[in-house]
Amino acid sequence: MKKVGIIFGGKSAEHEISLLSAKNVYDAIDKEKFAPTLIKIEKSGKWQMNEIFNYDVIFPILHGPFGEDGTIQGLLKLADIPFVGPDVLGSAVGMDKDVMKRLLRDADIPIGKFLTVKSNEAMPSFAEVQKAIGSLENNSIFFIKPANMGSSVGINKVKNQDELSAALKDAFQYDTKIIIEEFIPGREIECAVLGNEEPAASLPGEIIPSHDFYSYDAKYIDDNGAALEIPAKLDNETIERIQQLAIKVFKTLNCEGLSRVDFFLKPDGNIIVNEINTMPGFTKISMYPKMWGSSGISYTDLITRLIELAISRFERDRLLKTSK
Repeated sequence: MKKVGIIFGGKSAEHEISLLSAKNVYDAIDKEKFAPTLIKIEKSGKWQMNEIFNYDVIFPILHGPFGEDGTIQGLLKLADIPFVGPDVLGSAVGMDKDVMKRLLRDADIPIGKFLTVKSNEAMPSFAEVQKAIGSLENNSIFFIKPANMGSSVGINKVKNQDELSAALKDAFQYDTKIIIEEFIPGREIECAVLGNEEPAASLPGEIIPSHDFYSYDAKYIDDNGAALEIPAKLDNETIERIQQLAIKVFKTLNCEGLSRVDFFLKPDGNIIVNEINTMPGFTKISMYPKMWGSSGISYTDLITRLIELAISRFERDRLLKTSK
């Protein structure tokens, strides 16, 4: 029986979400195949236990900085321990929205217009943002986001100078680099990807927010913050395009194991990539496992598959090292 360490918590603003994900994974893991142990990292960064080297595989169910950005992945790689999810590079570029968007753009993957602003630079005015990335279609509405954060933490929708100034101040609480994105009207579609060298994509799901947008409150506080349509009501041709694009994003960003790719489906049928999430929320009612559930893989079987993928990648990489 393989010993699985489930690392959770962490120093990021997504600490509480990680607690929920870890509890669900621990409860659902196949205990006839695996012996799981919970390993908590406090908000201060203190580890509940210092020994992580006596496990056959680690499931780092950590969200956001210091967990989803390549940090913990680098530690585990150095310790020579298999782990669930993308490797160091895929985790790092998937976390940084600025780097992610540049790589996707260079791969001719459709993304929205964006600006990157660093804390040591002059802040752009609303008129300057309008000139750079505005359009008649969105009537100059923009989203402000920390470059390295998830779960809609620090995200604001702005329509004028006062809102822009307040949103920049809020976003810079979480990162020294922020992204300003054009508003893209359309349906919010998500697709789960699973695999290593030959990844597969799930049936897509749709988020139908009841709030102005799919904010942190809509995701985690308001029980009626959004409706989830799984699978999304889409024609077969659109489903296939979304699945193919999700896999292309996954491969372009050097991801393995799992990721969730988020899209906007515009009224004219065009599909725009919003972002990738390399360690998406993993409660049994989260979008990632629910999309695979609708595609025929149960929550417990999905956890087993992810652990098997982690071990398979570890063995592959070890053979490559020894063959050199």
